[in-house]
Amino acid sequence: MATLDEVQAKVRSRDPNQTEFLQAVDEVLISLKPLFDRYPKYLSVLPAVCEPERVVQFRVPWQDDKGDIQINRGFRVQFNQAIGPYKGGLRFHPSVNLSIIKFLGFEQIFKNALTTLPMGGGKGGCDFDPKGKTDSEVLRFCQSFMTELFKHIGPDTDVPAGDIGVGGREIGFMFGQYKRITNCHQGVLTGKGWGWGGSLIRPEATGYGLVYALDFAMKDVGESLAGKTVTLSGSGNVAQFAAEKCLELGATVLTFSDSAGTIYEPKGFDSKKLKQLVAIKEARGRCKEYLAHSKTAQYFEGKRPWGVKCDVALPSATQNEIEKADADSLVKNGCKYVFEGANMPSNNDAIEVFKNNKVVYFPAKAANAGGVAVSGLEMAQNSGRVHWTREEVDNKLKGIMENIYTTCRDTAADLGHPGDFQLGANAAGFKKVADAMFDQGQV
Repeated sequence: MATLDEVQAKVRSRDPNQTEFLQAVDEVLISLKPLFDRYPKYLSVLPAVCEPERVVQFRVPWQDDKGDIQINRGFRVQFNQAIGPYKGGLRFHPSVNLSIIKFLGFEQIFKNALTTLPMGGGKGGCDFDPKGKTDSEVLRFCQSFMTELFKHIGPDTDVPAGDIGVGGREIGFMFGQYKRITNCHQGVLTGKGWGWGGSLIRPEATGYGLVYALDFAMKDVGESLAGKTVTLSGSGNVAQFAAEKCLELGATVLTFSDSAGTIYEPKGFDSKKLKQLVAIKEARGRCKEYLAHSKTAQYFEGKRPWGVKCDVALPSATQNEIEKADADSLVKNGCKYVFEGANMPSNNDAIEVFKNNKVVYFPAKAANAGGVAVSGLEMAQNSGRVHWTREEVDNKLKGIMENIYTTCRDTAADLGHPGDFQLGANAAGFKKVADAMFDQGQV
């Protein structure tokens, strides 16, 4: 049986240039050492967990409004199907490459396992940028993308969802093309519109779930979100709905951001100010435009929000947005809780800073699992041909996030590292997948 170091070396030798994927593997494997020390048998399944079951790459030709043919590159990484159909989003962004899709798919394995729902791990996407494109161009692209992707997905095989650059519009266009090609109205995508297979609470789920997990963690130590200051990065669905739930629970939300900079309200965004920011983003505007609607707001060009004093940080933009210097700044400014709304927003050096300074760090695969959890609930509603009320879905989401929090807490304590939620999340998710793989012959 290979040692932990030998498994890491093998992964690196196979894909030496896949920086994001290797970072994700290192984060999980290094944190799992206490699990392997306690239960050495789990090392034997590690090489298989680190290798995708299937990688699909394909050309996506589409016609722009000028009549020119454009070419993009599409991916679907089907990483692990041990506990259910592959499940994970589609990302449309110029930065998309195989390394990023593999890192996201690898993370998705453990995130989906933590929800307790029967979903395997997968991820996909394309280096297409929806920004600046007309609806007609996005439609033609989505139809071309699905014309290839449909061969590899299905309600019991692989169920994609949205991610960065893929919202309700894109899901609708892709679902329409899938239906045309297959002559089937199936639950093959999640994030669908209400009325044709979608679930209530799905747009809100990641942001709401993030704050539910934070709320459970605070209550566990006798604290409350009420009166706490919160810095948020990002300004999309996750950040918007996390802010909405923070305000509902009495917190003060200080910041939002996008790729150009950070908008800061010294006394916080109230519900009216939040609605104004959301309106700007829904019109595909930039955070900077909010300055025209506020006399108190400040804008930090090209800056992230991590220099703002806060009690809680909710990174909800993209991977590696918190580096060591950012983590040092958060600690210096009194931040006590970091709960990740984006995927892998903190690099490994930043995570070490948080853990060494007793910051309550709750990793993305646990903290932002609310989105895929409600996607799983959407799959269940599709399979049963039923619709649940908003209250039913929200209550199920709260229950799932509470279970994720307690599972991570108790697993870390069982392994002798109470309070290490990174270990708890990785170990709990890994064990569930590995046990299923043992039962199935480690295939």
